[in-house]
Amino acid sequence: MTKPALTLYLAAPRGFCAGVDRAIKIVEMAIGKWGAPVYVRHEIVHNKFVVDSLREKGAVFVEELDECPDDRPVIFSAHGVPKSVPAAAEAREMIYVDATCPLVSKVHIEAQRHAEAGLQMIMIGHKGHPETIGTMGQLPEGEVLLVETAADVATVDVRDPDRLAYVTQTTLSVDDTRGIVAALEERFPNIIGPHKEDICYATTNRQEAVKSVAPKADALLVVGAPNSSNSRRLVEVGAKNGCDYAQLVQRAENIDWRALEGIRSVAITAGASAPELLVNEVIDAFRERYEVTVEVVETAVETVEFKVPRVLRQPA
Repeated sequence: MTKPALTLYLAAPRGFCAGVDRAIKIVEMAIGKWGAPVYVRHEIVHNKFVVDSLREKGAVFVEELDECPDDRPVIFSAHGVPKSVPAAAEAREMIYVDATCPLVSKVHIEAQRHAEAGLQMIMIGHKGHPETIGTMGQLPEGEVLLVETAADVATVDVRDPDRLAYVTQTTLSVDDTRGIVAALEERFPNIIGPHKEDICYATTNRQEAVKSVAPKADALLVVGAPNSSNSRRLVEVGAKNGCDYAQLVQRAENIDWRALEGIRSVAITAGASAPELLVNEVIDAFRERYEVTVEVVETAVETVEFKVPRVLRQPA
């Protein structure tokens, strides 16, 4: 039986960013240096396949530092942690390695610098997300106020409207954040923004790539985890940019083939914490059912690389 023809538009850039790649290497190198088990506070990155793979190598994932023994190393996830967490690890004389993405650390430093200048912070982010919790936890309670939407700006209760600065979560929708910033600047004309946009290069690049492929395709599949903020934003971006069917899938087995009946083209991308292996798995699943033509749509080339902490580096 002849397979129907299908064009796959493969968005680029997609998948792992430099911060995710570094965080995974940190866990692998820690296991190599200290042996198993190595504890990891929170999922190192938001991807079940990655977490399960590291668990098989000897990583133990916990939600709080209290669940870690004193005599084993602990790693803090790429999303960052409140200042109280490393302070507690030091008080217990634990070995710890901070795998916070350097671009998240940049936001932490910004918040600290503004606080030292006497400014109250407003953070644009998602309530309960580990990165938001980590960034807000850099300063004393009440010094960082959270807004999630432009509507929240109207009700946020600040100490002094002329002594404010804002930071953002690094994995937000670029377009949605622009609207929230506009609302902040309208209500608080003297608010100070970051020197360089907080939304990271990888989030921005992946969203721009989706904007390029979404109008071409009958459907968009984003390979990523349900708890991955940047992956969920890619689904939203696709839906807002001309793709009527945009869905998140963790693995090829999650594809709803009935929903794709009669399609002629599919755009595929992956969140920043999804490995390319899972993208290839999805492509192979389409090849089993269709006569596939793959077209790569590249909107940027990424060359960013982050070094691992000194404690894990091999001597030259």
